Amino acid sequence: MDFLNPLDAIFLAFESREHPMHVGGLQLFEPPADAGPEFARELYETMAAATEVRPRFRRHPSRMFGGFSSLAWSHAENVDLHYHVRRSALPSPGGMGDLLDLTERLHGQLLDRHRPLWETRLIEGLDDGRFAVYVKMHHALIDGVSAMRLLQRTLTDDPLDTRVRVPWVTPPPVTKDAFEAEHVDSPWQQLRRALPRIIRNSRSIATPLRGIIDGRLTLPMTAPPTMFNVPIGGARSIAVRSWPMERVNAIRTATGATVNDVVLAMSAAALRAYLIEHDALPADPLIAMVPVNIRSAAESDASEGNIVAACLANLATHLDDPIERLTAISTSMRETKQVFTQLPKLEAMALSALLMTPLGVSVIPGFEGLPRMPFNLVISNVPGPRKPVYMQGARLDSNYPLSIPFDSQAMNITLTSNSENLDFGIVGCRRTVPDLDRFPDHLEAGLAELERAVA
Repeated sequence: MDFLNPLDAIFLAFESREHPMHVGGLQLFEPPADAGPEFARELYETMAAATEVRPRFRRHPSRMFGGFSSLAWSHAENVDLHYHVRRSALPSPGGMGDLLDLTERLHGQLLDRHRPLWETRLIEGLDDGRFAVYVKMHHALIDGVSAMRLLQRTLTDDPLDTRVRVPWVTPPPVTKDAFEAEHVDSPWQQLRRALPRIIRNSRSIATPLRGIIDGRLTLPMTAPPTMFNVPIGGARSIAVRSWPMERVNAIRTATGATVNDVVLAMSAAALRAYLIEHDALPADPLIAMVPVNIRSAAESDASEGNIVAACLANLATHLDDPIERLTAISTSMRETKQVFTQLPKLEAMALSALLMTPLGVSVIPGFEGLPRMPFNLVISNVPGPRKPVYMQGARLDSNYPLSIPFDSQAMNITLTSNSENLDFGIVGCRRTVPDLDRFPDHLEAGLAELERAVA
C-alpha cells in the first residue's frame, strides 16, 4: 500500500459523476505506405499482448472502512488487459465529427475504481485512412508533463523501427538520478519534514507576501463571474485543432514575448470573442490558472503523481487592442514566475495549494454559489515531441491533450507541441458551454489578429 501525496489525494477525493478526474489524449496516426488492411487490428493485438504491467498501471484506490479511500493506493495482482485495452471502429463515413463524438463519450465516463485507473482505445474507420488512439489516466496517477514524456518514450523518431512500445510496459530511464529519485521520502514525509523549515524561514513566507502586497501576484477570488463558472454536469464536449509553430514563433520574435505568452493571448482573444458572441463578456479581465512544471530532471521520469506550481495569469480580456492584451499577459506571467522561482519546490507547491483552495471549497455543498472564483479556467501548455515520431512505422499526425473541466470551471484549454505544430484540445461541460465546436475558429481569429498587428 502506497500513500498518495496531498495534491493527488485531492484529485481522488473530489471526483464524482459530474467531475471525472482523469486526463486524456487523442493521437491520430498516419499508417506507413506499405500498411495492409489489417494493420490496425494487428497493432491492437500486439498492444494487448504486452502483459508485463508496471506498478503505476496496477494502482487503484485502496478500500478502507468498507469504501474506497483517497489516501492510499492498492496494487492489482492481475490486470485484465482486454478490459483496459480495447478496439473500436467508427460508423461510416468515419469523419472527424464521428471520432470526436466517440471521444466525448469516452472522456465523460468515470474510470472503474475497482480496477487500475487507466484505459486505452485504438479507433479505426476514419475516412482518410488514419487511425486514432485515445488514452485516459486518472490525474492522481500522472500530471500532464509526465504523461507527455511517457508518450514520447513509447514512440520513436525512426520510421523503420517497428517495435511496439506501450505506456503500461515502458519503464523510466535507468539513471543514477532516477534511481535516487525513486528512493527518496514520500511527498507526505518531505512536507512533514519541511514544515518547521517553512515556518522558520521568514524569507519563504515573505517572498510571496511581498508579491501579493506590491501587486506582482494575481490573486485568487478576483476573477469575474462568467458563464464558465457555474456547476457542471458529467457529459463533455471536445474541440481540437492544430496550428503551425512558425506562426506563433513569428509573433514571439516580433514582440519579445514567449511562446506561452502568445498562446495565452490567442486564448484570451478567443475567450473574448466567444463571450461577446454569447453576450456574456464581463467588464473585468478573465483570470487563467497556468500550471508550471517544477520537477527536477530525475523526478520527471522517476517520480509519480503531480509536482506543479499554479500561476495565475491576467488574460486582459477587457482590452480591445491585441498588442496591449499580449503585453499585459506577458507582464502578468513574468512577475508571477519571478515570485515562484524564488521559492523552494515545496514552498511553491504550498503556495499553489493556497491559491487553489477556493476551487476545492466551491465543490462542497452550500458553497457552489460563491460570488467570485479563484480563476475562470485552466490553460496548460505541455511540451511534446519536437520532431516527427512514429509507432510501428505509423507517423504521429496530431496529438490532442484532453484535460479536466471542474465544477465552476466549465472549460479547459490544453495544448502541446508536436513536431512543427501546436495541437490544441478544448474540453467543456456539454450542458453549460454551448457551441464549443466554434471555439477553434475564435483561436484562429485571435492568432490572425496578432499577425496583422505585428506585420
